Amino acid sequence: MIKHNIVCLGEILWDVLPDKELPGGAPLNVAYHLQKLSQQVAMVSRIGDDDRGKRLLQLMEKMQLSTAYVQQDSTYATGKVNAWMDAQNDMQYEILYPVAWDHISWNAQLESLLQQPHLQYVIFGSLMARHAASRETLGKALQTKARKVLDINLRAPWYTQETLEWLLQHCQLLKLNVAELQLISAWYGSYDNNEARVTALAARFNIDTIIVTLGSKGCMGYIQQQFYYQQVQPVIVADTIGSGDAFLAGFLSCQLNNCTPAYSLAYANALGALVASRPGGCPAYDPAEITALLNIPQYSL
Repeated sequence: MIKHNIVCLGEILWDVLPDKELPGGAPLNVAYHLQKLSQQVAMVSRIGDDDRGKRLLQLMEKMQLSTAYVQQDSTYATGKVNAWMDAQNDMQYEILYPVAWDHISWNAQLESLLQQPHLQYVIFGSLMARHAASRETLGKALQTKARKVLDINLRAPWYTQETLEWLLQHCQLLKLNVAELQLISAWYGSYDNNEARVTALAARFNIDTIIVTLGSKGCMGYIQQQFYYQQVQPVIVADTIGSGDAFLAGFLSCQLNNCTPAYSLAYANALGALVASRPGGCPAYDPAEITALLNIPQYSL
């Protein structure tokens, strides 16, 4: 058995843009980038017995991602998202429902994977909780002793306050964007600034690490009760599909290599910017391009 140190749980699908189809789903994007950064990743999902599903398996093999934990469904089709860029250069999504990844099932193989002693991170998002079938599987997966990472990825109408609170109670590391931070924190009070919002969420849900992406302003991190800020590297944006997923992969890879919080955030910014400069969430690149774009010698490993 491969000694996986990271498990990504959730949706794999096709982003259908006006002029092309691209493989996607936040967990798949994160898994792709972590694999590029030399981590041993297991992608857990479900596809339909159809052409789109077969093409996803072929692409995962090309990405050198294991397909051993991708279930096949004879009833529901492979996931699909209609995606387009709005006038503000932000991606908009219509996520089809129900599809195969809404029915990820619990089995002995998945249980064994999540009990591996060398497993360090389990990464999941809010979309996996939109259907009772996958939500039940996620609930069992969250009993793992590994560190749990919630990449919240809100997509209306596929979340409720009750479900999000359940997920927040089960994570030790939370990654979200500033709009998601403002939306969720508003449920609990009125705050003067983002730092107050972050500390309130950390205290309410006992989360030790919260990472907030700030778009063109970079990112902020709240790590062991200390704030860190990093500016983003300027690039010409092709599209923003998967840039947040790449950011998370960059941050986690650095943390696994015992990098400082400041360097981890700077590296994450650089990878997110690199991916935004190319079409799709899983573009080809050499990891050396990340450090070349980073180019900030004042931070060291």
